[in-house]
Amino acid sequence: MIESIEANVCTGEFFDRKQIVYDQKTGLILEVGPLKIPAKALTYQFNDDCILFPGFGDIHVHAREDISQKNIYKEDFKSISRAAINGGVTLLGDMPNNPIPPIDEESYLAKLSLTKSSPIAIFLYAGVGPKIKAFKEFQVPYKVYMGPSIGDLFFKDKATLQETLKHYQGQRISFHCEDPDILEKNKSASTHELRRPKIAELMSTIDALEFIEAFKLKGKLCHYSIGDGLPLIRKARARGCSVEMEVTPQHLYYSMEKMQKLNFSKEQIVEMQMNPPLRTEEDRYELLAAFKKGEIDYLASDHAPHAPEEKAKGISGLTGLDTYGSVVSWLIAKEQVDPKVIARACSEKPGAFFNQFLNEWKTFFPEYTKFGKGIGKLESGYSANFTVLNLKKSHVISKNNLYTKAKSSPFLNVEFPGRVEKLFFLGRELHL
Repeated sequence: MIESIEANVCTGEFFDRKQIVYDQKTGLILEVGPLKIPAKALTYQFNDDCILFPGFGDIHVHAREDISQKNIYKEDFKSISRAAINGGVTLLGDMPNNPIPPIDEESYLAKLSLTKSSPIAIFLYAGVGPKIKAFKEFQVPYKVYMGPSIGDLFFKDKATLQETLKHYQGQRISFHCEDPDILEKNKSASTHELRRPKIAELMSTIDALEFIEAFKLKGKLCHYSIGDGLPLIRKARARGCSVEMEVTPQHLYYSMEKMQKLNFSKEQIVEMQMNPPLRTEEDRYELLAAFKKGEIDYLASDHAPHAPEEKAKGISGLTGLDTYGSVVSWLIAKEQVDPKVIARACSEKPGAFFNQFLNEWKTFFPEYTKFGKGIGKLESGYSANFTVLNLKKSHVISKNNLYTKAKSSPFLNVEFPGRVEKLFFLGRELHL
């Protein structure tokens, strides 16, 4: 069935009134432009309160499900997909710190098989650990935990990591930047922020940039949280270093000072723990400024659900998928972020991250052929994935409108200016 949409459409290149024609049977876009389709012939028409983006993508989440099934009480691929749909997200990149991590082709394919019933697109990162080598059969993105976080897949020292990365020349590797020696020295400090200080992230950033250049990696620094590291990253990029960055919604919205100003209790502050921690107001301001300039490549939630009793005991990790679109509305309406910056960080670059593997993955994972030329672009032959955001539908986040199993959010009781109006995946409107 051929269907059509008219809306204020935003990509990284333009923000204009457009019409989109797509084939619901194939799930692919046919045409985009001022097509002059009469209003009565349109399938959907959205007013000026709404912006249509290529479907949002969150390339850093923790679905918790693997073949062991040990952690599905926290989340699984079904529940995380529902949380993503609630937040306007059509593409997920799942991290490998599972009880049985995907560290070789066999374990990777075993975990991937669990995602096949998902109503949205999911891809997996493979884990990198001591004595583990890059896949030989097919290309995948990799994740390195430079120090301990949640799970057992991490490095205890720089020398072991350096020796391991010699076997990953030219690969796409994402780094969790926290120095293990500094974390060990500060493990008895009085607060989470002091146990995982900024210097741990800064020193680990220096090491990550060194490895990216030495081994010609395509690097990405995950959930970046400190302003002090931004000049180092800018200089590395100027030298030709291939390094990208993520930032989480919570690092853009919260700081330690802001939580104190909002009169967060000690218990609430404990529940807000994540790795790396929420930082200072100065860090938040510098990250937000860099995001507005387009220097930060991805808005990635680091969605990391835990059971309520685990959070009360101080385990690190915050959810973020249910509220992804709401936070975007805040960035546009309250922080004056250019919608084209949003289109790049939330749609196009996540899509491009996935698409770089797509042609090869189609050979090994036939189900990926349905994505046509790829995800994240509003062009003929690309997947008909659209996130429609209404900037004028304010709402307050409550447990009743969360679909994550954790039923928790760092944004509980926060009022956002807008919310997701409609979500389309492969030409079909998604419903919860």
